[in-house]
Amino acid sequence: MAIIMYKCCIFDLDGTLVNSIYAIQKSVDLTLEQWGMRPVSVEECKVFVGDGYKKLLERALKACGDEGLDHYQEALEQYPDIFKGCCMYRVDAYDGIREMLAFLNEHNILSAVLSNKPHPRTLDNVEGVFGKGCFDLVYGEREDKGIRKKPAPDGVWAIMKELGVTGEEVLYLGDTNTDMRTGKHAGVDTVGVTWGFRDRKELEEFAPRFVVDHPSQVIQIIKDVNGIGQE
Repeated sequence: MAIIMYKCCIFDLDGTLVNSIYAIQKSVDLTLEQWGMRPVSVEECKVFVGDGYKKLLERALKACGDEGLDHYQEALEQYPDIFKGCCMYRVDAYDGIREMLAFLNEHNILSAVLSNKPHPRTLDNVEGVFGKGCFDLVYGEREDKGIRKKPAPDGVWAIMKELGVTGEEVLYLGDTNTDMRTGKHAGVDTVGVTWGFRDRKELEEFAPRFVVDHPSQVIQIIKDVNGIGQE
């Protein structure tokens, strides 16, 4: 029987690799203030995000008084341009992420990003924080190419096919229930990370293979499974 080792890590972006909550909050506030609505809090935004910007705006509008979503269509039209101008606002990698990525590179483990964020903005964040070429593959929202957004497994499967890896060789990492469901639907080992936008309780409800509190624990998981340092 072949020994299975992790050959690829697929990462959610917002709340997993980078803290982008302030950029999202600012973009939502600038969109909603046109109709005199109150600002949204960081804690509210952490709950609103995870399912793409359309769901984000729906949740924000309802929370700020537009129960009938009277401004929804106009918000959908305006938000992409507003977000384009704000998408790098206070965005940075979480502590330990760069070291984890360096470990993956050192040990020839492939890395990819899978986000529900619009693809151009996903590239802006990834390249703005980590530079070009840090990841083997970067996928933002690509429904125009027939790839349904998370929690559908399409993105994970498309990345696996493009990188030539099997489900047993993949570790999928994310910070929300959307990510936990994505990994489960895709049939890959899933890691819930607690440093992002949701708490441990939400993650554990979906029974991921692992739950970690710091990227260094991801390094240890891969060392243990792949037998690194056990010569």
